[in-house]
Amino acid sequence: MPSSVTFDLTGETALVTGATSGFGVRFAQVLSEAGATVVITGRRVDRLTEVQRGIVAMGGVAHAVPLDVTKVESIRACVDEAERAAGPVTILVNNAGLSIQSSAATLTEAAYDAIMDTNVKGAFFMAQVVGNRMIERGIHGRIVNIASIGAEKALPGLVAYCTSKAAVAMMTKGLAREWARHHVAVNAICPGYIKTEINDSWFESEPGQQQVAGFPRRRLGKEEDLDATLLLLCSRHARFITGALFTVDDGQLLG
Repeated sequence: MPSSVTFDLTGETALVTGATSGFGVRFAQVLSEAGATVVITGRRVDRLTEVQRGIVAMGGVAHAVPLDVTKVESIRACVDEAERAAGPVTILVNNAGLSIQSSAATLTEAAYDAIMDTNVKGAFFMAQVVGNRMIERGIHGRIVNIASIGAEKALPGLVAYCTSKAAVAMMTKGLAREWARHHVAVNAICPGYIKTEINDSWFESEPGQQQVAGFPRRRLGKEEDLDATLLLLCSRHARFITGALFTVDDGQLLG
């Protein structure tokens, strides 16, 4: 029997957090191109509007909703607005994240709280609010958390960040187990080092180039290298996948 694998997300409503830059922008564009109505969220309203216009210009349907994932009341208000604009959310991409370079010895309490509030608390309560609504409506929903190879490997100068991503990985497994009987799938993508607008300057510097030289394939990933994994986990073809951590790192964990 021939394969019928296509990533058609027509009729789906996908909410993407942290959609003002980097992965979030790419994720929203990719999901839109696959046919989903996308709700892009983040704190920078001007940037959201710019991303929305770009998606619409390409023939997609996008709604921009302000969101601060560190505040539960903002999460609830965002999901309410997303539903008014686009209908019930069937796909959540928990992408909002924060990294602060610092040694453990010098990391401030404020920096620690900012990392944990964004990466762990925000992801958890976003999943809680959207997941509960999926369950109440009988939606066979998909939640994709964006973790990192830092969930499995201690990255230099990023102890708190790695701690937060390890928490996201375990949160993914816990939610998947709890919600399996409700047909809400929860998985995570764990990217390696990928070039984005946020880290451009670092990887163009001499120390950044030395870091890349230490990778098994001596190269950085590109944002589009996550497309296939994202589309799989957001599609009906992932019906037998939940509680999984997908490492997409070009072998960087092997180094």
